[in-house]
Amino acid sequence: MAVFWSLRLGGYLARRVLGHLKTEDGRYRQLRLDWAANLNAKMFQFFQFQALLLVALSVPFLLAARNPAPSLHPLEVAAVVLWLVALFGETLADAQLAAFKRNAANRGRVCDSGLWRWSRHPNYFFEWLIWIAFALFALASPWGWIALYCPALMLFFLLKVTGVSYTESQLLRSKGESYRRYQERTSAFVPWPPKP
Repeated sequence: MAVFWSLRLGGYLARRVLGHLKTEDGRYRQLRLDWAANLNAKMFQFFQFQALLLVALSVPFLLAARNPAPSLHPLEVAAVVLWLVALFGETLADAQLAAFKRNAANRGRVCDSGLWRWSRHPNYFFEWLIWIAFALFALASPWGWIALYCPALMLFFLLKVTGVSYTESQLLRSKGESYRRYQERTSAFVPWPPKP
């Protein structure tokens, strides 16, 4: 599960970076502006913090790898099913957004079709479900309950730090009033029928 998730996310990010060689991601551009006075030190701290976070988020994998049980537990089977649904949802959300951006007629517009009609950040929602699946898988292992902090930590980061809040501020700067209207009718995170 971890390998396929990593390959999917790494492949997505590689395509994104290779496609944006001429223009930097708006969020990083904003960080450069905000941290201009001390950019190198701030970027160093930013990436070191991400490395520490990665260590903290690796606990479900360590616990699952140390599980001495010779066969899959029903919790592990449920985790694999949830993981498959979440991976499909995240992949679909990314593909829908990429297709929307490829259409030149959509330049400057807000993607509000497919999963994006039901959630402003369906990719983040399904990413969170992936972390629930990782913790659920670890739960079948001795001391597996320790991994339950991982989806909670990921939810905090997705909602308050690097995900929804940061992305929304960038989208409000770039899309303005059309994004405000989208915010009014569309759930921020959990896919939900849009308001009329």
